[in-house]
Amino acid sequence: MLPWTALGLALSLRLALARSGAERGPPASAPQGDLLFLLDSSASVSHYEFSRVREFLGQLAAPLPLGPEALHASLVHVGSQPHTEFPFNQHSSGAAVQDAIRAAAQRMGDTNTGLALAYAKEQLFAEAAGARPGVPKVLVWVTDGGSSDPVGPPMQELKDLGVTIFIVSTGRGNLLELSAAASAPAQKHLHFVDVDDLHIIARELRGSILDAMRPQHLHASEVTPSGFRLAWPPLLTADSGYYVLEVAPSAEPGTARRQQLPGNATDWAWDGLDPDTDYDVVLVPESNVRLVRPQHLRVRTLLEEAGPERIVISHARPRSLRVSWAPALGPAAALSYHVQFGPLGGGAAQRVEVPAGRNSTTLQGLAPGTAYLVTVTAAFRSGRERALSAKACTPDGERSRPPRPPPPGSGGREP
Repeated sequence: MLPWTALGLALSLRLALARSGAERGPPASAPQGDLLFLLDSSASVSHYEFSRVREFLGQLAAPLPLGPEALHASLVHVGSQPHTEFPFNQHSSGAAVQDAIRAAAQRMGDTNTGLALAYAKEQLFAEAAGARPGVPKVLVWVTDGGSSDPVGPPMQELKDLGVTIFIVSTGRGNLLELSAAASAPAQKHLHFVDVDDLHIIARELRGSILDAMRPQHLHASEVTPSGFRLAWPPLLTADSGYYVLEVAPSAEPGTARRQQLPGNATDWAWDGLDPDTDYDVVLVPESNVRLVRPQHLRVRTLLEEAGPERIVISHARPRSLRVSWAPALGPAAALSYHVQFGPLGGGAAQRVEVPAGRNSTTLQGLAPGTAYLVTVTAAFRSGRERALSAKACTPDGERSRPPRPPPPGSGGREP
């Protein structure tokens, strides 16, 4: 009886340990993600306002769990040209980031926020800037509410890539425009506050940032017409099991694609999918240690937004020429076009708006014998734009001709 008793005790102990592990789950880990502060550093902001916002960002960053295996932070200035104060991989503690923010000097210049947002997108996904693939991305934009260029299209691109957008306006911004620019719901991601009262929202905003860095369920980001990236919290460990990830068109569940991933995986990117299609995603954690329920998600790929093609330059005159292009057709047809042109040798660029039903326009007021860069841009309902450029040259103007000599015997006078 003793051997059987010992075996029973061993099995009971093993089950108890497994049950204890199931109750505890995987070890808790610090939130991971890339956090980019976008700071209005232009001349539209007074030195006093800039110093107050800079102090606020330092207070916001100091308690955050920054480190090699936790959050990374970067600061980009908005001005005539975007400028990186420090990249993601430069500072590894909240105190170091706070010191770096406090040392930042105002850049002045124009408020080209749209340009800075496009630059921020590159930084958030560039390993050269210290960004990491597969981690949550958060942008905190502090603004006085004004911009010299459009912010809608680049902000929409960021959101399409899965970036969570928080906006802090010091009270002079347009509510509708900023609500559309912030992540949904706007009441959680948009704050209007006087520059002297920024400290009031610091704790709430910090908590919202940490929530965005800790996804509690299967979610999609970086959605494109041909794929998307999936991410989920650490439900298993490398030793406790594995995942089976399945994706299938909602209308054709029998054509599912499957991928087996190790238990320490927390993200996977699917590509080669069809545009404008609903996909059902199932994440199945397989474990002999603990029971974890499958997670489900439906993701719709984006429309295929083809930009203008085959620009044709015709009817070239010394001071005008005609530009034509193959239009963007189909379900994602362009809402409108604009044509921008300027001398290749330098000089002011001009812009012509073209409605969606047309695919050509005549450029007027050009200089004879001059090479121009012509860019045709299609604007889509999603807020994104697609562009194509071509070189065009105007011919020289008619040269003045010397007067004809009078016919012989006319004495130079008309009869």
